[in-house]
Amino acid sequence: MTASTTRRSTAARSRWAATGAIAVTGALLLSGCGDQRDKVTNTDTSGKPPLFSLLPKEIQSAGVIKVGSDINYPPVEFRKGNEVVGIDPDIAEALSKQLGVRFEFSNGTFDTLLSGMRSGRYDIAMSAMTDNKGRQEGIDPDTGKKVGKGVDFVDYLTAGVSIYTRKGDTQGISTWDDLCGRKIVVQRGTTSHDLAKAQSKKCDKDGKKTISIEAFANDTEAQTRLRGGGADAGSSDFPVAAYAVRTSGGGDDFELVGEQVEAAPYGIAVSKDDAQLRDALKAALDAIIRTKDYEKVLKKWGVEAGAVDQATINGGK
Repeated sequence: MTASTTRRSTAARSRWAATGAIAVTGALLLSGCGDQRDKVTNTDTSGKPPLFSLLPKEIQSAGVIKVGSDINYPPVEFRKGNEVVGIDPDIAEALSKQLGVRFEFSNGTFDTLLSGMRSGRYDIAMSAMTDNKGRQEGIDPDTGKKVGKGVDFVDYLTAGVSIYTRKGDTQGISTWDDLCGRKIVVQRGTTSHDLAKAQSKKCDKDGKKTISIEAFANDTEAQTRLRGGGADAGSSDFPVAAYAVRTSGGGDDFELVGEQVEAAPYGIAVSKDDAQLRDALKAALDAIIRTKDYEKVLKKWGVEAGAVDQATINGGK
C-alpha cells in the first residue's frame, strides 16, 4: 500500500476491520481461521533460531507476532483461494525462520491498522505501509494535528505511486496535472488518496476544475469502479497498479500512464514503546538480506527494483 502520513506521501492508507487470524510461517495456507506452522530452520547450538533471544520475553513465550494487515492489496498481500500470498507474507515467512516465532496475520481495513496496534490488538502492522514523518509523529494528514504517539518503522522496500486508466482510454492523462476536472478512484487513507486531495487543491489554485475523488475501503473496489466506467483514472502504489494492469482481465482492462511519483519506503510499523521488538525485526531483515532469502521473495513477485540493501529505522521523510 507509498509516501504519506497515511499510506504514502503524507497521509494514512485506508484499510481495517479485523476479520481473522492467519498464521504465517510456511506456505501461509489457510484452513478456516486456523494457522499453519513451518519447521524453523537455521537454529544455533542452543536449539533456538539465531535471533530468537533478541525478541521481547512475552513474544518468546507466546511464540507469535500478531500482525495487522489489509489482506486485499495484491501483490503485496492477498488471498488466492484458501491461501494467503504476497510480498509481505513471504517476507514474514523468511523473518520467522530467523526469529523462531510465527507471524499471525489478522485482516483489517488499512486506515485502522495503527490504532489497532496502539490498542494492543496487533504487535506490528505490515501492510505496504509507507514510512513517513506524519506516521512517525502521529500527525493527522488532513488536520495537521497530533492524534497519537506515532510509530517506528523498519523499512523493507521502496515503492512509488502510479496512475492507471482503462486500457486504450487514457483521455490524455499522463501526469497528476492532467487530472484536473476528472474523476479518480483510490483506496481511502492511502498516499494516492493524499496526492489526489493535494492535486485537487492545486487545480483550484491554478484556476482549473478540481478533481472528483471517490475513495474506497480497498483497492479492489476502486479497480472495479474504474473498470465499469465510473471514473477516468485510478491510482495505487506502483507494485499494486502494475499487478492490476498485468492481471486484470488477462491484461486487457487497464494500462499505466506516466511515471511513478513519491517513491518512499514501505515499513513494518512498531510501537515506539517496543524498541526491542523493532530492533529484533531490523536484525532479522538484515539477516535475510544477507542470506538472499529477501532477494528471492522480490524476484518471485517482480519487484526487485524496490529492493533495499539494508534495514533502516524511520527512513521515511
